[in-house]
Amino acid sequence: MYPAIQAYRQGYLNTGDGHQVYWELCGNPQGKAAVFLHGGPGSGCAPVHRRLFDPQRYKVLLFDQRGCGRSRPHASLEHNTTWHLVADIERLRAEVLETEQILVFGGSWGSTLALAYAQKHPEHVSELVLRGIFALRQKEIRWFYQEGASWLFPDLWEQYLAPIPPEERDDLVTAYHKRLTGSDREAQLRAAHAWTQWESRTITLRPSARHAQGHADDSSALAFARIENHYFVNRGFMEEGQLLAEAHRLHAIPGTIIQGRYDACTPMRTAWDLHQAWPQAEFHVVPDAGHAFDEPGTLQLLLAATDKYAG
Repeated sequence: MYPAIQAYRQGYLNTGDGHQVYWELCGNPQGKAAVFLHGGPGSGCAPVHRRLFDPQRYKVLLFDQRGCGRSRPHASLEHNTTWHLVADIERLRAEVLETEQILVFGGSWGSTLALAYAQKHPEHVSELVLRGIFALRQKEIRWFYQEGASWLFPDLWEQYLAPIPPEERDDLVTAYHKRLTGSDREAQLRAAHAWTQWESRTITLRPSARHAQGHADDSSALAFARIENHYFVNRGFMEEGQLLAEAHRLHAIPGTIIQGRYDACTPMRTAWDLHQAWPQAEFHVVPDAGHAFDEPGTLQLLLAATDKYAG
């Protein structure tokens, strides 16, 4: 990756409905405008994400989506939907980046949000760089949170099941929602850590101690689990299959799709379906990677894509 850099400007976007969204700018103030969309939802940005862009050629905006990271109020689910986030991106483009077009970079849930934004505002997207594609269809959610991935990680699955009594395990997302939004703080945190660790321990092809420790503190785990589960219970606040059905809106936008062959979190089928619906985009399969952005083959292709579009 590019060397570590500091943000040269930061602030908060007042959304007008109770949220303060943290944002920062890094790189070259005169460079090509880009927006980085983090995963989760509920994960937040990290300094390492700044290093995916050439700081001499890009002016990059990173922001913590509603309720997570440095945004306020913490772990809030009110006024927190896909379309609120799309509106936040649009305001950040116009008011902070002050540009007509932006490169949009997103992985995992970030790819979902990037697709939603690009389909609503295609005129403002210069390019798309997407990784670990997630279209938020029910079969994708059920694969990872109800069945499917449990066959690959039965030992870790037991820990994910632990907070939920057997009689509620036929709908784990709903059962988790009950606990994550309940008033029992101990039960809430137990559910938050179990939900978060299930993902943190399964996103790489090879075991990664660093990833396994992701969102280990109570505050981070609670924001991640509550917000992610909130989006899944509400089906992403979209029609089923909407992002693939409306992929024709992307056909004039240059793009790159990067997918790990052994991604257990967002399996390759969704990336393939997007490739079929948006054949104009470059499509790359990493033969020895899972879901994480920093696995070597995936990272190499992500950097190649941002370099290519830097102009």
